Amino acid sequence: MSKRLRSSEVCADCSGPDPSWASVNRGTFICDECCSVHRSLGRHISQVRHLKHTPWPPTLLQMVETLYNNGANSIWEHSLLDPASIMSGRRKANPQDKVHPNKAEFIRAKYQMLAFVHRLPCRDDDSVTAKDLSKQLHSSVRTGNLETCLRLLSLGAQANFFHPEKGNTPLHVASKAGQILQAELLAVYGADPGTQDSSGKTPVDYARQGGHHELAERLVEIQYELTDRLAFYLCGRKPDHKNGQHFIIPQMADSSLDLSELAKAAKKKLQSLSNHLFEELAMDVYDEVDRRETDAVWLATQNHSTLVTETTVVPFLPVNPEYSSTRNQGRQKLARFNAHEFATLVIDILSDAKRRQQGSPLSSSKDNVELILKTVSNQHSVESQDNDQPDYDSVASDEDTDLEATASKANRQKSLDSDLSDGPVTVQEFMEVKNALVASEAKIQQLMKVNNNLSDELRIMQKKTSRLEKQNSTPESDYDNTPNDTDPDDMGSSRKGRQRSMVWQGDGSVPDTAEAHTAPSPVLPSTEDVIRKTEQITKNIQELLRAAQENKHDSYIPCSERIHVAVTEMAALFPKKPKSDMVRTSLRLLTSSAYRLQSECKKTLPGDSSPPTDIQLVTQQVIQCAYDIAKAAKQLVTITTKENNN
Repeated sequence: MSKRLRSSEVCADCSGPDPSWASVNRGTFICDECCSVHRSLGRHISQVRHLKHTPWPPTLLQMVETLYNNGANSIWEHSLLDPASIMSGRRKANPQDKVHPNKAEFIRAKYQMLAFVHRLPCRDDDSVTAKDLSKQLHSSVRTGNLETCLRLLSLGAQANFFHPEKGNTPLHVASKAGQILQAELLAVYGADPGTQDSSGKTPVDYARQGGHHELAERLVEIQYELTDRLAFYLCGRKPDHKNGQHFIIPQMADSSLDLSELAKAAKKKLQSLSNHLFEELAMDVYDEVDRRETDAVWLATQNHSTLVTETTVVPFLPVNPEYSSTRNQGRQKLARFNAHEFATLVIDILSDAKRRQQGSPLSSSKDNVELILKTVSNQHSVESQDNDQPDYDSVASDEDTDLEATASKANRQKSLDSDLSDGPVTVQEFMEVKNALVASEAKIQQLMKVNNNLSDELRIMQKKTSRLEKQNSTPESDYDNTPNDTDPDDMGSSRKGRQRSMVWQGDGSVPDTAEAHTAPSPVLPSTEDVIRKTEQITKNIQELLRAAQENKHDSYIPCSERIHVAVTEMAALFPKKPKSDMVRTSLRLLTSSAYRLQSECKKTLPGDSSPPTDIQLVTQQVIQCAYDIAKAAKQLVTITTKENNN
């Protein structure tokens, strides 16, 4: 990143200093607070990346920086530059505004409603306007004027527009002219590098013919962006496209679990999907990967005390109004997959994507016909682009399509469970059959329960030992029937001690304290105590993430042990049987994730007879477990803050 970028940029939405995030498709840099709103809008509105902690293709970052430095923000705030806007009370957000509702309302108006974008004069035929804009885009991409092209795209120009007279798309033109930054912008808005022109050539062909080798290589990467991103999520590396390797299929360390009949049924159902539905599912999983990775970066870079005061949580994929309600529901259900389930789904998609690409009737004659490798970022205008570009189903043979339609009708008659007509339902069914894999999780939960019982018994013994020591040292004092406020050992922490005693009342032992008799219903601990323990957990998680970034795998186990201790101490603050379902759920996620984290970290130890461990896959599982712990801790802070304030 350039020195200019690091020293003088301000947030495009509130003018706050030192923005650390970028909205790629908007060509702007934004601060942490504004980014929290962007994330809640969804990738179809704003595609965010951290400027330091997210890997960037160099030309993509250069494209965003060029747009920002050349006034791309004025596209989204055009009418606000008019002095009349100030007179009417319409103004830009400022750094002192509250995130909710002030900044959030402004950002939604700016990017979701496009309230400040310059509007063209109305015409009776909107399609003619879009066609004219697309033709202008077609001509503009041969130049280096990025902001002009972004303005045209913001007004409705189509990145995949096929010019009827020229017989090609804007990406063909940009590739022939060697305009790599224009190619990046078009790809962000959904341009497909595999599209053939009237001569049967692709943008990659034109880039190679013109000697633009860097552009040609980048276009191939864009073509495989979806599967590359999924592979990188699991194993931290991408295929070597230069040498003809286009897919990496990671293997689970415990792949023997996948031999169950239900797991085989899940894969068979995935393979039975039409190419169009499979593409939709793959795109949804891509979005979920982006959400999880962005959340991990978010948790690692934010100050925890600010997280609990603002609504910054993105618990599942935001609704995309261009999709059906059924598909949106299916997308949101992806957030319920734990680390193992989600990794298994990603591997199955990668495997089937490779199978479909290599088995396509046209793949042998034309290497550039790729399955689901249309750039996933085209969701900004996916419906209108589908009118110009046919679904992948049209690439498959007509006979194959007829067979799929016939099979779909037959399956509907046999059983609703076999209905392949809706992609999101398939996601739900996929999750159900994957529950077979949760059998191993059940064993872990059982061990967790035993471990928790032992921990409870240990705490009871410690409490009784402490009480006996006090009685022996001061026999005149009745510690069991007086508050702890005067106890020298409990000065400054008497409230914490009283709340911890609630944990031990459900263990079957007879409570000795008067307080136990006067407080029959469990209560939540103080917010301060929960925040203090959460900060300790967060600190240990950050150490683990640093070890992961620096490939210090031998630090995983000690880090996981410190996290487990911190989690145990935090769980001890809460009643053993809380009334709130949300508290119980969050505590269960907190403790089970800590146990899974220890189990994953132990896989880094060299084994005698076990197969070699894929350390990158283990690292991904470790990061996901750490993320689950941080999320659960944050939920507990939010719950206790809300309850105690009430």
